[in-house]
Amino acid sequence: MTDTKHIHISDFNYELSDERIAKFPLQQRDHSKLLIYQHGEVSDDVFLNLPNHLPQGALMVFNNTRVIQARLHFRKETGAWIEVFLMEPALPADYEQMFQTTGKCSWLCMVGNLKKWKEGPLMRDFEIKGKALTLSATMDRNKTMEKSGGTNYWVDFEWDNPEVNFAEILEAVGELPIPPYLNRATQESDKTTYQTVYSKIKGSVAAPTAGLHFTDAVLHDLDQKGVVRDEVTLHVGAGTFKPVKSVEIEDHHMHTEYIVVHRHTFERLLQHDCSVIAVGTTSVRTLESLYYMGVKLAMNPQCTEEDLHVNQWEPYDLPHNEEGLVLVDGEPVSVEQSVRNLLDYLNRDGLEALHSSTQIIIAPGYVYKIVKMLVTNFHQPQSTLLLLVSAFLKGDWRKVYDYALSHDFRFLSYGDSSLLIP
Repeated sequence: MTDTKHIHISDFNYELSDERIAKFPLQQRDHSKLLIYQHGEVSDDVFLNLPNHLPQGALMVFNNTRVIQARLHFRKETGAWIEVFLMEPALPADYEQMFQTTGKCSWLCMVGNLKKWKEGPLMRDFEIKGKALTLSATMDRNKTMEKSGGTNYWVDFEWDNPEVNFAEILEAVGELPIPPYLNRATQESDKTTYQTVYSKIKGSVAAPTAGLHFTDAVLHDLDQKGVVRDEVTLHVGAGTFKPVKSVEIEDHHMHTEYIVVHRHTFERLLQHDCSVIAVGTTSVRTLESLYYMGVKLAMNPQCTEEDLHVNQWEPYDLPHNEEGLVLVDGEPVSVEQSVRNLLDYLNRDGLEALHSSTQIIIAPGYVYKIVKMLVTNFHQPQSTLLLLVSAFLKGDWRKVYDYALSHDFRFLSYGDSSLLIP
């Protein structure tokens, strides 16, 4: 059995030259290449034909998060530029409330050119709806937090027009944060191409990129095929780009991401034997975390949403059988029972959706509970996303990546896609 914590990340390396990284998407999203891995056999097709490869009546789950224009730039009187990168809402802490806030709000942020921002507020003047507005940013160094993506600073924002909410400010002066490995500035086209066509809920600082290939035409064909579509929300953090720098993955600290799953999703999971085709690694992390949240309710039915947070190593540290099912009082908790526990929890508190968070790391040795098929892009060498794919393919990731490299597939966020069926 794989000793997951002592996996050497160097075993998940491959040579990825800069010219293999897609700097821009194809003009037609659904004309990207699609690698198909099915029971060990590899072939390829065009993404437009994805519905042809999926079983009729299957449940397919998408992440409907929307990327926010999270980079804010301020110029000091000295001429120095300071970049304030919004990481997660602090006050109010709820994403939905945050974007509707007027007058003032606070975020945990990463700060670029920090040494030039010694004290005092940063100011920026601009117009919204034809009216002048001044936005100020003040850093509270006493509330600094060390997060997995780096140091986060508490920044208080204030603006002098009570008719304007924070979402409108970001739309007016924020910059979309495209991935650092693209090595280029954000362009106007990225505002469209770096969003999925079904994105709805604002909060991510990176796109769930497996979804970038879908078009209205592909979604229509999925419906025609009888594939049932559902959505979860996981707000992707900057930690998704954090490389694994430790020799063994035990020493890598996974980032926390916030998830929302609605009642109808739990009901559909039960209708489909808790088996899902996941679109993207973020959907995987959400869905697989649900099992462990339901287990926590089996251990303690009085859990709060905060208690349901899934820690990085919980799936491996909890006692479990060979199928990966957690043992509670010596008895395995089935996936169905876990999902029912979550539905009962919502019913008990009269909730329409589960709001929680996950820090789960999925790596070889992990046994998948809910995700049976996966649509995903090609990920960076020595990344936690590659570990997730390897766990899904029971170690057979090199066959997929060797084929992609030798058949001119394009890699990373704006690159091509794969359909993985173990």
